[in-house]
Amino acid sequence: MDLAYIPSPSTGVIHLGPIPLRGYAFCIIIGVFVAVWLGNKRWIARGGKPGTVADIAVWAVPFGLVGGRLYHVITDYQLYFGAGRNWVDAFKIWEGGLGIWGAIALGAVGAWIGCRLRGIPLPAWADALAPGIALAQACGRWGNWFNQELYGRATDLPWAVEISAGPNRDAGTYHPTFLYESLWCIGVALLVLWADRRFTLGHGRAFALYVAAYCVGRGWIEYMRVDEAHHILGVRLNVWTSIVVFVLAVVYLVLSAKLRPGRESVVEPDTSGGKDGDDAAPADADAAAEPAKAVAPVLTKDAPAEAEAEAEAKAPEAGKR
Repeated sequence: MDLAYIPSPSTGVIHLGPIPLRGYAFCIIIGVFVAVWLGNKRWIARGGKPGTVADIAVWAVPFGLVGGRLYHVITDYQLYFGAGRNWVDAFKIWEGGLGIWGAIALGAVGAWIGCRLRGIPLPAWADALAPGIALAQACGRWGNWFNQELYGRATDLPWAVEISAGPNRDAGTYHPTFLYESLWCIGVALLVLWADRRFTLGHGRAFALYVAAYCVGRGWIEYMRVDEAHHILGVRLNVWTSIVVFVLAVVYLVLSAKLRPGRESVVEPDTSGGKDGDDAAPADADAAAEPAKAVAPVLTKDAPAEAEAEAEAKAPEAGKR
């Protein structure tokens, strides 16, 4: 008999009249707000303007959601296509199924577009947002708890999660891999915050550290999961993905530190156009100086002739005295 365990919600959706409120969606939304809030604070601390992180997130978040869903559907296509499957279910994102690899990859494309429009270097923006992304993942993983999905092997540990009987799952208590990953992501966020303060990371290295640290945790947590997945050489696909992405992140860290040491001195260009205060003074001074610059050569050229004429006029007068 299990004396203690983490109970699962009886349902992942609450209906407010005709409006369904889904726990999975709430966790994703809360994660986005946390990431933007922390990213904004870090961006301002690095010399950026308030609101810039949110403006670029308007591009990054939709792209990330599409990318995350595409990765999930492509790597788990058997859940949506084939005999007895309904391909329309591939669009039911509220039922769970977002691959972080696709979310980060396509989200980066959206962020790149937003950064290009604002004249901002993407690596600097990614550095500011890195710990916030880790915290967003920590929040989002609780959406799996609402949906009773992505748990690990059966266990009788006191912190096991209770899973009820349902489609493609048996009732019992299992390792709460959603909780393990959530705690790991919080640790990753703290690691990036500490390392960024200690080593003054720049040019995308804070983001690369987040990626590398997350991959380490995702690799061992993935081994515990029992949900259906594709295998390559007996290893789950997401484990291989973690290994490859980890290596790429470490290589970037090393090369970036050698090629572009230090941190960006300016992360956001001044687009005020010289309309405010001191920014306008140099432009106004230059404009006022232009007429004087134009007249100065004329005055300088004519001055000797005028002086000579005046001397000649005074000479006869001096002789009469």
